[in-house]
Amino acid sequence: MKPCAEPTRTDPLEVRTRAGLVRGIRERGVRAWRGIPYAAAPVGTLRFRAPQPAGSWPGVRDAGSFGLVATQSHRGQFIGAHPRIPQGEDCLNLNVLAPDAPDAPDAPDTPDDGPSPLRPVMVFIHGGAYSVGSSREVPRQGEGLVRRGGIVYVSINYRLGALGYVDFSRYSTPERPFESNLGLRDQVAALQWVHDNIEAFGGDPDAVTLFGESAGGNAVTTLMTVPAAAGLFHRAIAQSAPPNAVYPPEITAEWAGDFVSLLARRSGAPGQATPGQATPDPAALLLAADPARLAEATTDLTRRAPDRYPGTIPLSPVIDGDFLPERPLDAFRDGRAHRIPLIIGTNAREGSLFSGRIDILATTPKRIRAVFGNTRKKARRALKAQYPGIPALRPALDFGGDFSFWYPSVRVGERHSRYASVHFYRFDAAPRLLRAMGLDATHGLELFPLFDRLDGWPGRGMTALGGRRRFQAVGARMQGWWLAFAATGDPDVAWPRYDEVDRRTLIIDAVDRIESDPRGGRRRAWGAFVPHI
Repeated sequence: MKPCAEPTRTDPLEVRTRAGLVRGIRERGVRAWRGIPYAAAPVGTLRFRAPQPAGSWPGVRDAGSFGLVATQSHRGQFIGAHPRIPQGEDCLNLNVLAPDAPDAPDAPDTPDDGPSPLRPVMVFIHGGAYSVGSSREVPRQGEGLVRRGGIVYVSINYRLGALGYVDFSRYSTPERPFESNLGLRDQVAALQWVHDNIEAFGGDPDAVTLFGESAGGNAVTTLMTVPAAAGLFHRAIAQSAPPNAVYPPEITAEWAGDFVSLLARRSGAPGQATPGQATPDPAALLLAADPARLAEATTDLTRRAPDRYPGTIPLSPVIDGDFLPERPLDAFRDGRAHRIPLIIGTNAREGSLFSGRIDILATTPKRIRAVFGNTRKKARRALKAQYPGIPALRPALDFGGDFSFWYPSVRVGERHSRYASVHFYRFDAAPRLLRAMGLDATHGLELFPLFDRLDGWPGRGMTALGGRRRFQAVGARMQGWWLAFAATGDPDVAWPRYDEVDRRTLIIDAVDRIESDPRGGRRRAWGAFVPHI
């Protein structure tokens, strides 16, 4: 930690940001500031535009409550924010948690002389397939990391669905621009806010770790290749990322056209020109649509996309040649990604969660045939041998999970290891009930022990057949690694670096172990099968 240059404040809950004073609250041993705007509300003429600087405010802004979350459907394909949680387009806000101040009741004593040390900063990007989720989904998330590691924790909201992750730039005109990668641009704006303001909260702007899970993990790996994000974070953790879910504009333009047709149908407007009816202007339709209607059409798009475009995820960043100049996996290969330390990994059975309502991966016979159609017969046979019984449900789910999450993460890890330190993990730990259900260590499971979420009803339910203490111990070890990495760039001397020769991987389980090239046969089969990765 380096010393803070600012004098000690008389009120540890009142902090001056560049836009004005904010006053937070003290609870459960941490100080919290919530709902701080990091950019202007993207409404009116700013809808579908890059984020603009937040305005200043007079006096002291109350930062004791969460801000609006991004517009999303509660009962869409994924479970979104409850209707009682305020949501809207004015969602570009963030939250800061910091250890309690020395003068707080029951706080540890610190010397009176000299400045306070600046603390490592951890910025978390939530997941949710870029369609749902928020920084308040689990209100106390991050508190355990703050209390245990003395870090400053930041969580952010950003635009989701059509407002953030459908590329409507095909409808852009000089008079009314539609810019690309809006959710990604929001994340860069939030990181810029952290760089400019976090020192006032006791955080070190030169020791920022960016981490995220699922779509948040995709954001991490993508931001590592965004030029505008250079220097805004210094370490990265990508948990269960789909790093290759980034597409060229030819594909995203087709999705935008599909979305406009679906929105027109939802809005009662004709999607095609018919006698006596004019085709609606797409730009006008998008600009006039109610945010809730946009969220409904987003659900329509994500429900139809898995069968129409197998193996893709339509809510995603676009390789626009400007803000995101190239495919991230190419940037990692050629050393153009930000050369910072990286932890990356996936869970043992990522795909087992994605059935029924959230069946979005390449897991059905038709989708698997479409994916198989892109490669040579010999490579197809070799890969099928790695998933005995495919397209039966269990091997099909594993195939889909490996296609979207595991193998692209391996490629990121091996390529980035040529230029910077990489630590690779596989999360195998799972309570008995999840194993009995056939889920095992599935997508998103590691968040429960990592963020101390085992006291809620989902956490208690998954440990109903036992294994609670063992799972908590797994989380404690993960917290230790993540915190050490945030402080030093190295999670643990016993966790070796990953490289293309030995591929030493930490297997996180009831008893952790190091394996060289786990599932190496499967990795080699994927290497022959997916030449574009």
